[in-house]
Amino acid sequence: MIFESHAHYDDEAFDPDRDELLNSLQDYGIEAVVNVCASIESLDNTVQLMEQYPFIYGAIGVHPDEVGGMNEQVMEKIRRLCRHPKAVAIGEIGLDYHWDKENHDTQKKWFCAQMEIARQEKMPFIIHSRDAAEDTLSVMKELRAGDMYGGIVHCFSYSVEIAREYLNMGLYLGIGGVLTFSNGKKLKEVAAYAPLEQLVLETDSPYLSPVPNRGKRNSSLNLPYIAKELANLKGVPYDQVVDVTNANARKLFGLLHNG
Repeated sequence: MIFESHAHYDDEAFDPDRDELLNSLQDYGIEAVVNVCASIESLDNTVQLMEQYPFIYGAIGVHPDEVGGMNEQVMEKIRRLCRHPKAVAIGEIGLDYHWDKENHDTQKKWFCAQMEIARQEKMPFIIHSRDAAEDTLSVMKELRAGDMYGGIVHCFSYSVEIAREYLNMGLYLGIGGVLTFSNGKKLKEVAAYAPLEQLVLETDSPYLSPVPNRGKRNSSLNLPYIAKELANLKGVPYDQVVDVTNANARKLFGLLHNG
């Protein structure tokens, strides 16, 4: 059974058929899902999903593109919600210089503040970093992130050299649909290099659908395409990729099997 470490099922893209889709996942070999908060509004929506579906867990945090609305009240809400019994991480948090929706210093401020919650609450973190390789790594080193409670660099998109830095911190890399893209050479190199014991599978649904469904709405049903590509790159059986990445996610998130 596959563990989905990163999806956004509260996204409006799933409004037409959310319940039907989610209730079908386990029939297709998807054992568990972490629904990851992005916006301030998604905090409550993620809790609702956690409480409605036994196999859905939550990551609580605010995406760097959405930190313009952050304040101490929101921070207290994150702190309170991360104590929910099914909350398993702080995220997704980090830096995004691609869209430049928010000032870089503002992004860094709330990135560090949310990382501090992860430290204080003894929780792993889920990092978003896009076109911000140097600054993200610098912040992670300043915060001594490798001495915290583990985490995932989600939708990893940088070089083997950057990957090595995070792997040496004991962190996991999130591997998604880009692995199947013909122009995904950099990620293929990273996936081939990184130990399978430090990789987790993710879709980032509804975004980044793998080939052969690229351009369509993504869902956890596409995870087998990612697992197969990873198995091919590693030269190991598909079932080994599924089992090891499942165990990795459960270890990081503190979930007993079938918990």
